[in-house]
Amino acid sequence: MSASPTPTELASCALNAFETLIAATAGFRARPGQHAMAECIAQTLSQADLGEHASPQKAIAVIQAGTGVGKSAAYLSTVVAMALERKTRVVISTATVALQEQLLHKDLPALAASLSRPVQFALAKGRGRYVCKVKLEQRIGSGGEIDDFFEQDFPTAPASGAAQQAEAQRRLRLYENMQAQLLAQQWNGDRDALAEAADPADWSSIAAERHTCTARHCPRFRDCSYYQARTRLAEAQVIIANHDLLLASLGMKTLPDLDNCLVVFDEGHHLPAVALDQFSSSMDLSNLRWLDRLPRAMQEVSSKLHLPAEDGLATVCAQLKQALNQLASMALQLVHAQTSGADGVLRFPHGVLPAELVEPVTQIQAQATGLAKALDALGSEVKALAKEDPMQAALCAPLYAKLGGFAPRINSVAGTAQLLLEHGEQPLAKWLEVLTDGAFLRLAAHACPIVPADLLRQFLWSQVRAGLITSASLTSCGNFDYFLREAGLSKLAHVHTLEVASPFDYARQGTLTVVHTQADPKQAEAYTQEMVQLLVQDLLQVEHGALALFTSRAQMQTAVAALGPDLQERVLVQGTQSRTRLLAAHSARIEAGLPSILFGLQSFGEGLDLPGTLCETVFIGKLPFAPPSAPVDEARAEWLRRMGRDPFSELVIPATSIKLLQWTGRAIRSEDDQAQVICYDKRLQLQSYGRRLLNGLPGYKVLQRAAAPRG
Repeated sequence: MSASPTPTELASCALNAFETLIAATAGFRARPGQHAMAECIAQTLSQADLGEHASPQKAIAVIQAGTGVGKSAAYLSTVVAMALERKTRVVISTATVALQEQLLHKDLPALAASLSRPVQFALAKGRGRYVCKVKLEQRIGSGGEIDDFFEQDFPTAPASGAAQQAEAQRRLRLYENMQAQLLAQQWNGDRDALAEAADPADWSSIAAERHTCTARHCPRFRDCSYYQARTRLAEAQVIIANHDLLLASLGMKTLPDLDNCLVVFDEGHHLPAVALDQFSSSMDLSNLRWLDRLPRAMQEVSSKLHLPAEDGLATVCAQLKQALNQLASMALQLVHAQTSGADGVLRFPHGVLPAELVEPVTQIQAQATGLAKALDALGSEVKALAKEDPMQAALCAPLYAKLGGFAPRINSVAGTAQLLLEHGEQPLAKWLEVLTDGAFLRLAAHACPIVPADLLRQFLWSQVRAGLITSASLTSCGNFDYFLREAGLSKLAHVHTLEVASPFDYARQGTLTVVHTQADPKQAEAYTQEMVQLLVQDLLQVEHGALALFTSRAQMQTAVAALGPDLQERVLVQGTQSRTRLLAAHSARIEAGLPSILFGLQSFGEGLDLPGTLCETVFIGKLPFAPPSAPVDEARAEWLRRMGRDPFSELVIPATSIKLLQWTGRAIRSEDDQAQVICYDKRLQLQSYGRRLLNGLPGYKVLQRAAAPRG
């Protein structure tokens, strides 16, 4: 048996692969920062122990790579080569579909062409992106009617009999067309591969789901779209996923074991927020009709398969529904008392549930937990029957799917109630939400942890042995402290950080002008009016492409309303059409020699790549502060203040620094770009925290401009 390669050999192999890829890249420009990044990855990950080890060594590299470094080439070449040498696999997790597509269709094929040995790669998606053929056949067999056990989560307006019949016929034609495409092998069952996007309501009733799947005991298992995709994943050495899927898959077998592969988190600055979202919980208090259907469904399944039926199910479901209705009524009164009868959110200070809610929530938790156990027990019996008697499998599969449709709902009720009742040293964020949706009122109760670091340490970093986190914006105010704290990686000896500066000469290629308005930015109305007047004047000077970023939709709409006829023809506003169409229209105008200006919010401040004349100016209406307004942010700020800490300095400023780094990063995208950033918020120069923010930005030449006196 050949000896395993040493860390030195692994690092050398990885770095050689990087240099081979670079040599094969047409028009490559030497970038010392990219080489430093590749070297850090090779040296760090080579130290990690994978697989069976009594005391395994972990190694995690945290690398900020500025715009233009070429980080994907640096990490793909080194990590993939090392994985092949170690006879293991790579999982690459991203935050956006755009980056996944770039890796899948551009970067990985280029790498594969430069390697001396073959490499297979595949995209991992959640079950819900694939069709369940059993459900599809059920829908067709029912003539397009949706079984009452699979009704939508929220009711729709009543329709006439003729309208309902027409809707059923439309669905039937849709499902029959999907079935025909499957049979003709013109479609692989992937929702994203459909020629026309499926309506969420149509798709939800045929989507594959874990709770509705009997897996290898299903009669359609051999030609299941999801499991065929799983087979392709099993054959791939490189798997591309996203942060949501990776965190949701922990403890399952959807992806390779993270302690026995190399893991890359690109766009890694999103990890803490994704972790909070994954571990939050909520229960719907407004649509409870499923509780009327649950006992009927369980009775039907038991009867058809001659299984013993649970006694008293209808009574428990009725009691649970009554308790949820009671909680809904109390929630509505509490929220409306705070909002004068309007929609809104009511957060419970310090995570303490009001005394009057404790009893109904306790009752809900006990009843929902009991029902969840009964549902799970019956589902296990159905799966066991399908396993023991293959002749029954065709009957068991749709019945198991029928039961499974209820599992997420009852589990969310039980789980949320449990979190609402929890009390610990670190509080949970707990809140009620009321939202009017047309003729319907939606009520929900929510609970969520407030510190992502604890979640990531417990569930993710306990598994990852060899990892890389990279992004163009991991530092905040010039250091990694904030990200490491948020990500649960602070003060760990096996975590190595590296900041790789952009190869761009920002001082030569661009300027950052801070406009000193007369109005204080804290005086929102006066400031917005003055800022918009100044912005409109500056927009008239735009010759080619520009991007204006706003901190709120209301602020953006104020700017839109102030545009004269000439500027209205030049401005493209986020939300008026799809992002793809907006960017295409923007590019077409520039190519035609016309000026074009994009107006956008936070999502346009990250990920847009507009080199050259597509974006010669970035206008920033106001510093992108994210004051603690969401319930989780409010709860965390409250907790920090209780401990004598300053949430503004500890949370708001570092988060704003990362956003500002992203926003200003839209200006210069290549070594040849010449661009300017104009920020109308004078606090960037006048406040001490503003100087902290400036310290975290690239080395633009900073200019100051006084606003003209107001008429």
